[in-house]
Amino acid sequence: MNRCNYQRMLDQTIDDITAQGIVPRLLLHSCCAPCSSYVLEYLSQFFSITVFYYNPNIYPPEEYALRVAEQSAFIEKLPVRHRVSFIEGVYDTTRFYEVAKGFETEPECGERCYKCYELRLAEAGKLAKEKNFDYFTTTLSISPLKNAEKLNEIGGRIGEQLGINYLYSDFKKKNGYQRSTQLSKEYDMYRQNYCGCVYSYQEMLKRENKEKGD
Repeated sequence: MNRCNYQRMLDQTIDDITAQGIVPRLLLHSCCAPCSSYVLEYLSQFFSITVFYYNPNIYPPEEYALRVAEQSAFIEKLPVRHRVSFIEGVYDTTRFYEVAKGFETEPECGERCYKCYELRLAEAGKLAKEKNFDYFTTTLSISPLKNAEKLNEIGGRIGEQLGINYLYSDFKKKNGYQRSTQLSKEYDMYRQNYCGCVYSYQEMLKRENKEKGD
């Protein structure tokens, strides 16, 4: 099966808007500040961005509060060419547990994660449509642990259903992930050691206990 080159698709979109001399409005779903760092540095050269922090999967609430505060603070610090603003979504964990039901024992990067992708991308697409954004996308593909093929398939389908452009991308390309780790250090960011949900939290504890020999 031939896989799409999502970085090439993004390059083409950027070439097109640059040739037109326009600055489209982009709603960028962000999973966390570290993952958003390179994406904002990169895309703010070409888009006017609103970061949408919608992550009802995050556990526990104290962790959510820490991550959302870090995201908001980073936006204020990062020098950008075009405006970046911030919207916090509703932190309703029941929505995550509804979509995760039946997939609780799935390993990370499995079907449970795909359901979570869809939940967050659907909310982003809905808001982007309501607020008349030109595009929407997510920072999630920057992680080596996230399935860019699945993310783009879901995002593209949601965009078609809603009648709004999904910005195809794979932000780990062009050393995006490496740059995000560098920016995290430069800005002394809080960088979490698990994806976010209670299931990834439990997997993290198991890994740590195994490393300790418990």
